[in-house]
Amino acid sequence: MSTVSSDTPHSNITFIGAGNMAASIIGGLVNKGFAPHSITASDPYPQSLSNLREVAAVNITDDNHQAIANADVVVLAVKPQVMKPILQDLASSAQQSKPLIISIAAGIEIHSLNKWLGGNMAIVRCMPNTPSLVQTGATALFANDLVTEQQRQAADSILRAVGIALWVDQESQLDAVTAVSGSGPAYFFLLMEAMQAAGEQLGLSADVAKQLTLQTALGAAQMAISSDVDAAELRRRVTSPGGTTEQAIKVFEDQGMRDIVNQALIACRDRSEELAKLLDE
Repeated sequence: MSTVSSDTPHSNITFIGAGNMAASIIGGLVNKGFAPHSITASDPYPQSLSNLREVAAVNITDDNHQAIANADVVVLAVKPQVMKPILQDLASSAQQSKPLIISIAAGIEIHSLNKWLGGNMAIVRCMPNTPSLVQTGATALFANDLVTEQQRQAADSILRAVGIALWVDQESQLDAVTAVSGSGPAYFFLLMEAMQAAGEQLGLSADVAKQLTLQTALGAAQMAISSDVDAAELRRRVTSPGGTTEQAIKVFEDQGMRDIVNQALIACRDRSEELAKLLDE
């Protein structure tokens, strides 16, 4: 197995599914120097393949078996609802070539993927989020016992093409990852939506309220990323005693914002666990 990086051009990666997330990862790999001719994408929809070719001059096909024949790594980038029949159909080919399997499908546990592929497969399960579409994603990964260290490095390289990649110690922790980062962008979008609406109620134009909100969100995130202190300390530093920010923060705290966030993430995690059981069935 070749480690996936710009200095190992002979590693072959196949994507089963050529939708937006696959296109984003492929674009990230090519931007980091990975050879397009070593990437293959398979999809039954000609338009998806055509759109992908606008991202990079990769190999395209509608034949999954042909796509994985010479693959070192196979990235499963299809919807969870269609994963089972696709993998059951691919099982014979996968058993012959034994590639590293990387799944970016939400909710499907490794034991299900392994069972559908015929067993004894090296599998990495990932939980990326939608900012991966703009190369600022956050992905958590978990590997089964058959994944070698070199294969872990390969999976890490692939997902780092669209953002940060972090390994978790237990597969069950991916449900917590779903609650924090997988669904997390929607929480921030909700806050942005509310701030924009409040800004308009305070007399700002829709465009001004929008631009101020989005730039503030970007700036706050960048400050938190680049700072040597945690978010709590950054908040304290901009909350002057008796000042305007303190009054806003007091309302958030009095209304139980922390408890609301905690309850929301627990509900998200619990639903992730429920969906995993349904998909396995």
